Amino acid sequence: MTARPIAVLLDLDGTLVDTVPFILQSVRAAFEGRSRRPSEEEWIAGIGKPLRVQLAPYAEGTADLDALLARYRAYQREHHDRMTRPFPGAVEAVRAVSTAGYPVGVVTGKLADTATRALSLVGLAPYVQVLVAADSCPRHKPDPEPVLLALARLGRRADEALFLGDSPVDLQAGHAAGVTTVAALWGAASREALVALHPAHLLDDIAGLPALVARIAAGAAA
Repeated sequence: MTARPIAVLLDLDGTLVDTVPFILQSVRAAFEGRSRRPSEEEWIAGIGKPLRVQLAPYAEGTADLDALLARYRAYQREHHDRMTRPFPGAVEAVRAVSTAGYPVGVVTGKLADTATRALSLVGLAPYVQVLVAADSCPRHKPDPEPVLLALARLGRRADEALFLGDSPVDLQAGHAAGVTTVAALWGAASREALVALHPAHLLDDIAGLPALVARIAAGAAA
């Protein structure tokens, strides 16, 4: 381990919590009765961006965007607790990383209140020191600003951190911020889409996170 334990930054949806089916159902509810709507593939490709950014290309102006946003969030509020669950082994993996002394941050496209609710619901909240959400800073993934903000709050440089995410925007943000990028292969995006972005590491199962963190930390200390 380095003199200062490396920071472990994590995406939320599709990486720690298995919410992609819930997200797609929320999209269907928002666009019910409309002929112009995103396909599942189009929506999955944008997961990680703020909701308003994803909805905007399919809206007929600001008022329509507000209406789509309201319908999505109404469905999400009604069904959130029933349909939000951690991936098997996620809580245990994050607990092990935190217990080993590595500071943990979550960098997500969700709003802070929704992300906080999800982390508390699935039992991850005690192990997360920093949350950077869609309303935490002006720019969003794939821009590096959310990753850099998480690093600043944890007191770490880019070369003292990794970022694990299941979406292309996670890897793009991590690359731009200069951190070690790790692709989560169990999430929404295809393996091919993630490999094409040349992450430093591929992780097949969240249960392997503690061992990978230890190897990366040992390499940084060498």
